This record gives sequence, C-alpha cells and structure tokens, in this order.
Amino acid sequence: MSRARCKYPPTKKRTNTMPYVNIKITDESVTNEQKQALIKGTTQLLVDVLNKNPATTFVVIDEVNTDNWGIGFDQVTKLRQLAGT
Repeated sequence: MSRARCKYPPTKKRTNTMPYVNIKITDESVTNEQKQALIKGTTQLLVDVLNKNPATTFVVIDEVNTDNWGIGFDQVTKLRQLAGT
C-alpha cells in the first residue's frame, strides 16, 4: 500500500509520535460504514496536514447515550423529543 504524499510542506521531519484522536458522537444509529469513513478521513487528514504515519495513528470513536449528553440545561434525549413534537 502506497502512502499518500503530504500536501503541506512539513515543518519538521516525521517523528515517532503516535497521534490519538477521540471522536465523541451520540449513539443514534451510526453505521459501521460511517464509523469506518470517520476513521479513514481522520487518519488521512493527519497524513495530509501533519505528515503523520497512518500505521501509528489511533482514532477512537466513543458513542455516548443521549441521556448522558447535555446541551445547555437539557439532555439530548429531551431535546430530540421536543424537536419531534
């Protein structure tokens, strides 16, 4: 598998650092295909912009129950219910 060339000139040589990206989303019917697209897209972004090695790039997707995610004073579950009425 060939590695994509960096579109941006690197400010320094590639290091051995292992980038870690944590994506948090609500658990509302996200498919495996969508998760794979998030992982691929995030990894490619780090390759293109920061010249990172995809083999040492970690992307973790956390799905949070809408009861456990708040916006303002309300749970997302409640906000979704209000939006549906």
